[in-house]
Amino acid sequence: MIEKNKNFNGTWPFQANFCGAAGFQQHYIDEGQSDREVLICLHGEPTWGYLYRKMISKLSEFYRVIVPDHMGFGKSETPQTRRYTLETHVENLEILIEELDLKSITFVGQDWGGPIAGAYALRNPDRVARFCLMNTLLGYSGPLPNSEKTPWFKWIEKQENSKTLNGILGELGSSLLSVMQLLGFERLSNVDQNWIDAYSSAFPDRKSCLGAIAFPLDIHYGHCKKFIVSSLKTGNLDKIKKKPSMLVEGMKDRAIHPENAIADFKAIWPNGPVIKLYQAGHFCQEDSPEVLIALIHQFIQMTPMRDI
Repeated sequence: MIEKNKNFNGTWPFQANFCGAAGFQQHYIDEGQSDREVLICLHGEPTWGYLYRKMISKLSEFYRVIVPDHMGFGKSETPQTRRYTLETHVENLEILIEELDLKSITFVGQDWGGPIAGAYALRNPDRVARFCLMNTLLGYSGPLPNSEKTPWFKWIEKQENSKTLNGILGELGSSLLSVMQLLGFERLSNVDQNWIDAYSSAFPDRKSCLGAIAFPLDIHYGHCKKFIVSSLKTGNLDKIKKKPSMLVEGMKDRAIHPENAIADFKAIWPNGPVIKLYQAGHFCQEDSPEVLIALIHQFIQMTPMRDI
């Protein structure tokens, strides 16, 4: 857990807010005027809200931008007795949104931000307006074109079988850049001491790495499948299909096959736009933040609330 006032030499100049309603101190930032349309930006593995640092100020000129840190990441607490599963992260998000009384939400989600936003929307479709997705999949499309494990999940399988995974991911304070490169991080020019401090200081010891260790194992062991199936049983998928949605895909992704992300998206939104970024990887907020700002703003302006 990062100290609440750390701003990493001004590269994270946003006021820290905390919500304890879910039984732990969840950090989030809340930028922009409160009467504007709401954007909730969701991060994945092994990052935190810092991933959106270059996008928040620009987007908050037009929208109310909320960026939470998932339990066990960033400035949020890492309780040692909680279960770190897709289901729990969705429950935490539900509580935060309820506490802030947010409606007409546009989800901006990458990596685990996609399935978290998707499961939340299936349970609360009337609170969700749009999806702007990046290098993710929701998991509701059925069989995907490429069944081979990605380099990231091959590595996860190898380390878990060798019983070394906890040891390696338990040392993210020193190995984070290497792990992000395994997933597909391209813009190494971003990496300076502020960048290293911002990402690595979320993981000062092994206890702080619980969330980061659990995320890939949720996929590796298929634990999340039962929750995904139960989400579909809400019967709200048809409502989700009517939400305006776009996908931006960094084509150098090593965590999720780009063809699978695109197929999953198109199965739900066959007419939704897909923008391919050929020089970006899994962390397109790091690789192409300026492009994402323009695409998100343009998409929202092209799908005004009165038409939703």
